[in-house]
Amino acid sequence: MLKTETPSTLHTQLDLYPVEDLVGALIDDQAQALRAVQAASASISAAVSAMAPRIAAGGRLIYVGAGTSGRLGILDSVELYPTFSWPHERAIALLAGGLGAMFEAVEGAEDDRNKGASDLRLLYPTYNDVILLIAASGTTPYVLGAMQAARMVGSLTVGIANNAGTPLLSGSDIGICVDTGPEVISGSTRLKAGTAQKIVLNTLSSALMVRLHKVYGNLMVDLHATNAKLKERAVRLTMHATGADTNAALGVLEQCQYQVKVAIVMLLKKQTAAEAQAQLDLHTGNIRSALK
Repeated sequence: MLKTETPSTLHTQLDLYPVEDLVGALIDDQAQALRAVQAASASISAAVSAMAPRIAAGGRLIYVGAGTSGRLGILDSVELYPTFSWPHERAIALLAGGLGAMFEAVEGAEDDRNKGASDLRLLYPTYNDVILLIAASGTTPYVLGAMQAARMVGSLTVGIANNAGTPLLSGSDIGICVDTGPEVISGSTRLKAGTAQKIVLNTLSSALMVRLHKVYGNLMVDLHATNAKLKERAVRLTMHATGADTNAALGVLEQCQYQVKVAIVMLLKKQTAAEAQAQLDLHTGNIRSALK
């Protein structure tokens, strides 16, 4: 039996706990998610190193999952645009049962291996695409079908599972095992297995964006300022990176459509928006190189 399906030997009288102990047990169990991810840091690092050149060459991030795992993939994909101005068409998520399964479970969808393969083939994956395959069990047929289709065209496959020695981990180019063990509520992998997957996805995509020069120092300088809150954040980031006052930061941001990277180069090199953008284009968006 898979570890994630094995009844936990801890808290076997969970339903009898007073509410304070119940909440404490659920919270304490989540702590194991972080430890499992820390133990997988080497494989996560290997994945980032393999992903970066393919994505830099124009590849896409394609997330594939079912149930909780698939929903976490969708969440990671949609948040890359406002956070890093990552194009929507280069972060795509496939969920067993279709997007409707985001809100209502589609029973049996995860068991269709052929559908996983055909859904991925409809995206016409290429060598430079990175396929992030997420399944707590490591055995989900829909995800395994997508993995097989991706391997046939040479896309980079990264499997993320919570059970060691499973087909998803052994069949992917890079397997990331986050061994979270049995759930405190037996089999409910929306708990610490899901938490561990979320940490892995956050880490993979964030580290990738750092490698693609979308972070300067530790500042989120490639955000897409789509609302008042994000425009205020753009002003603060520009001020922090350059030492400029509010008026100066706001002035250049208004000239470059609130592109923080461009504003930083404009202020520090005393350039126009067009000149700063040209410098960034020349150095593939690397602020440090553009400033030299």
